[in-house]
Amino acid sequence: MKPANVYLYGQILMTTSLQLQDGMPARDGYGELKARYRLIGGETGICAAVLDSLGISVRMEGTWMGRGTRDGVFGYFKDKKVDLSLVTVDDTFDGLEDFVLIDGDTRTCLGMFGAFQGPEGYRWNRPTPDSLFGCKVAGIDPFFGSASEDVAGLCVAAGMPYVTIDCMPDSYLAVHAAINAISGEYLRWQFPNEPRESVLERYTKNCDGLTIFTSGGGELLYARKNTPIRRFSAYRVKPESTLGAGDTFKAGCVYALFQNMDDDETVAFASACAAAAIMKFPIPLHPPTLERIAAVRGK
Repeated sequence: MKPANVYLYGQILMTTSLQLQDGMPARDGYGELKARYRLIGGETGICAAVLDSLGISVRMEGTWMGRGTRDGVFGYFKDKKVDLSLVTVDDTFDGLEDFVLIDGDTRTCLGMFGAFQGPEGYRWNRPTPDSLFGCKVAGIDPFFGSASEDVAGLCVAAGMPYVTIDCMPDSYLAVHAAINAISGEYLRWQFPNEPRESVLERYTKNCDGLTIFTSGGGELLYARKNTPIRRFSAYRVKPESTLGAGDTFKAGCVYALFQNMDDDETVAFASACAAAAIMKFPIPLHPPTLERIAAVRGK
């Protein structure tokens, strides 16, 4: 393994993004494409690309690479500060990919994630304590069930703080996280018709770390146990595409944790990181830089 500052575990895949010229076509209609790319994707894949752009070295593992995704993923990261030595290659399957239709500031994702996690068996690594060697902080995707919880357990045992996303307030991942970033999409799915403030109280009662509720370009809420809810207005920018905004917000949180930022600075930095990212499309080719983030914040 190569030395790394941050350990990331989760979704690593290839994404074909189709940017529409004139909006989503009608059923049985035709849509002109403005741009088309096939690049790395996934919450962990994009997070690694962003952290590399911010000057942070990464070791990552999670999704197995298949015969159709291996070259794209390894090729993208070959000249970056990202250690892929733990990533498993399984040439018996195509690999995990998704396809995204982008219409202005909305995106529609098409994939086979259900089959990937279905009866054929899992296709992701189960890390060991050695996976974390030399790292200072971690980022964990919650999508791999007990394997994701095992990673959190390894971090707790090692005294390594971690960032996670979109998990329930009573889950092991949420309870032990240093930062838990919950998307508006997840809140609408899991807590329909319940005020965000009351849901945030559920999290802060169970979790000692910082919980952040995002809401696209809307107001963010954040709090800790026994502290009042605080609010932050997202930076207003003109997006080329919002694809990867949440993944970049996660990367901003990991960077903030690594830099020991306080809660207010963490939320402001992660929000600016996401804002800077969506101003250029696609994110893997134009990841945000510290200079662009500072420009968004007016610094």
